[in-house]
Amino acid sequence: MPRPIARAFLVLVSCAALACARAQEPAAPPPFPTKPTLTLEDCIARALQKNFDLKIESFSTDIAREALNVANAGFEPTFNASFQRVSTQDPPALGGTRTDTGDTRIGISQLIPTGAQLSVSTSLDRNSGSFISNGTVVSTSLFNPVYGSDVALTVTQPLLRGAGFTVNRAQIERNRLGVAIARLNFKSRVLQVVHDTEAAYYNLVFAREQLVVKQHSLELADRLYEENKTRKLTGVATDLDVLSAEVGIANARNGVVLAEQSVRNSEDALLALIGQFEFDTEIGTVALLPFQEPSPSFDLSYKLARDNQPDYLATQTAIKQLELDATTAKNSALPTLNVGGTLGYNGADRTYGRAIDNLPNGDGRNWELDLTLSVPWGLHADRARYRSAIASLHQQETHLRQLEQNLLVQVRSAVRAVETNQQSVEINTKGTEFATRQYELELARFKAGLSTSRQVLQTQDDLETARVNELLARVNLRIANANLRQLESSSLERYHINLAD
Repeated sequence: MPRPIARAFLVLVSCAALACARAQEPAAPPPFPTKPTLTLEDCIARALQKNFDLKIESFSTDIAREALNVANAGFEPTFNASFQRVSTQDPPALGGTRTDTGDTRIGISQLIPTGAQLSVSTSLDRNSGSFISNGTVVSTSLFNPVYGSDVALTVTQPLLRGAGFTVNRAQIERNRLGVAIARLNFKSRVLQVVHDTEAAYYNLVFAREQLVVKQHSLELADRLYEENKTRKLTGVATDLDVLSAEVGIANARNGVVLAEQSVRNSEDALLALIGQFEFDTEIGTVALLPFQEPSPSFDLSYKLARDNQPDYLATQTAIKQLELDATTAKNSALPTLNVGGTLGYNGADRTYGRAIDNLPNGDGRNWELDLTLSVPWGLHADRARYRSAIASLHQQETHLRQLEQNLLVQVRSAVRAVETNQQSVEINTKGTEFATRQYELELARFKAGLSTSRQVLQTQDDLETARVNELLARVNLRIANANLRQLESSSLERYHINLAD
């Protein structure tokens, strides 16, 4: 037969075999056995309710709120009350003097934001006394017993150290900022859990779909093996062809076993994020929805990250705390200079009632004015604490600049990753299409007696690799987009998560 005619004949045979192979080719099985669908949104909702990391972080927010309550309580008034009764009796040899005193005192004191300490107090007392003179008991006062009462207002105001609203409210403001930092840390943890849940969900999709690909490859290997056995019986194939097909089955079965292990591990990883010790829970069908996100914009993403990224905002808030610490430390390096004053009225009479009535008359009164100064020698310790506070402030400011640069790099990388994976999906989709056609052609050639089972297995492996690579590209695209949303903090809006108190 002339060579051109032979070539044409081989082409016709290959085409016929290819058509036959396509007709006989087993269709790919469904993505996974049908079970109740578990959506990504369901997983996010469960993670927000049950994730251990979120529950642990929520306690930090509670602790910060209680610390703020403690700081506010420093300006609450304090009630004081005391009662005292004293009785003494001297022996007759010493005059037989006898005294009985009783004192009841109540008062209220309060620190005000200027640093002043205010106190108002009042008391009621009873005193009686006597002594023996020439065998006669003589009273020690005109009234016996005598009842007294007094009321006094005392004010002590710092003028240097400890003076001013800023210094005295610094701890309240610091703890208020601490609550804001705790909320930002909680937000950061929510974003991380959402991201991890997305990644775990997509990884489970990949693991299950990879298992489907491996199972399909095993079916193809089984089919090739059976065909080689049939061809051997007719004398077309050799023992080597059958052995090669057996090795293909073994390799495909090993791939299935490893893929099944990957599925179980991926299921556990997802369940650990969305539940608590619920590893026996049946996970329903998971799937990749069509990717419909718009192409990312670096300028927009970077602005969102600068405005919303919790770690960046928490560092800015921490700088405000350190500024308060520096202000307080600077004030603490001043000498202590306090001015104080007391104004009081007192009265005395035969009864408690009369003693109290005598208070407004002003017959008994007292006042006091004092000024105290205290200066530690050299103020070395306080000045060192101030320098340390300034150094801590500069350190945190430098850290903020570092975070800003890291955020810039991370956003650039995340945007680039989304763009790259979008192209990778397109490339790998074409690669899968090419590998499919190449496998079908090689299988047709094999059926026409123009190829070997080894070559068919090689193209089958290439097809499996292409399918896995395409699936991996689709999963990586979604994970890259999840990374970008985490940096932007837009995951909260994406899944309608409200973190308001």
